Amino acid sequence: MGADALRFATVMRQNDGMTEGPFCRQGAAEKKTGEVVPATGGCGIEGVTLARQSTISPAGNRPKEHVMGLRINDIAPNFTADSTNGPITLHDWIGDGYAIIFSHPKDFTPVCTTEFGAVAQLAGEFAKRKTKVMGVSVDKVEDHLKWKRDIEHFAGSPADFPIIDDTSLEVAKAYDMLPADAYLPDGRTPAHTATVRTVYIIGPDKKVRLTMTYPMSVGRNFAEILRALDAVRITDGVPLATPANWVPGQDVIVALALNNEQATEKFGALDIKLPYLRFAKSPVA
Repeated sequence: MGADALRFATVMRQNDGMTEGPFCRQGAAEKKTGEVVPATGGCGIEGVTLARQSTISPAGNRPKEHVMGLRINDIAPNFTADSTNGPITLHDWIGDGYAIIFSHPKDFTPVCTTEFGAVAQLAGEFAKRKTKVMGVSVDKVEDHLKWKRDIEHFAGSPADFPIIDDTSLEVAKAYDMLPADAYLPDGRTPAHTATVRTVYIIGPDKKVRLTMTYPMSVGRNFAEILRALDAVRITDGVPLATPANWVPGQDVIVALALNNEQATEKFGALDIKLPYLRFAKSPVA
């Protein structure tokens, strides 16, 4: 690839000193400096700083931009957008609880209808966990409102959660739900936004806790999303982790940041399988 075919714009990122987590350690400060590229748009995206790489497509057509995706512990980009529940500013809407954003390629599509239906049926479960849910679809609010009737008919439950209007793709781009240069022609089909099928779990501090991305052919498992939410909530800010296939009520893993005496004092009797693999009773979320 020639020099004229590749251009980088990097974002200043700085991590000073040693960072240490309960399960791992990371040394050596890392600094990268360059052009800061903010992403702001008509719907009011705030706090988004992206690293972009622009390349010339093989056919010599429009440049393609690739945006660095959000990572765990990044601040979720704030935005203000219209929704089926009126205008919403994300960070204000989240408040002091957890939130889940789940996105879809287009209204009136079969898999998405079953998924939104599942969310409607699980409204009580999300409420128990003090978690708000929000749908993102790249259509207008008036279309969302019509689609909600189908969702409610299919699910047999009211779909009271907000679905935002992202016709501008501002939110989809800020959250790296699809390529930043995505082009939506008139009469677009779901295939034009096939990558807009992402789940974000966001914490009370507005940081991204977990992400999942699905292809169009695979319907999301909302039982797994609930399980992951439970795992995030009970391990958030404490030296615990959940093992493979964990479900609420099962034992959890104690981090190596605590020795046996400290771990026992904090979490009770330990079930020590290996020197580095110690289980304790799961706390109540």
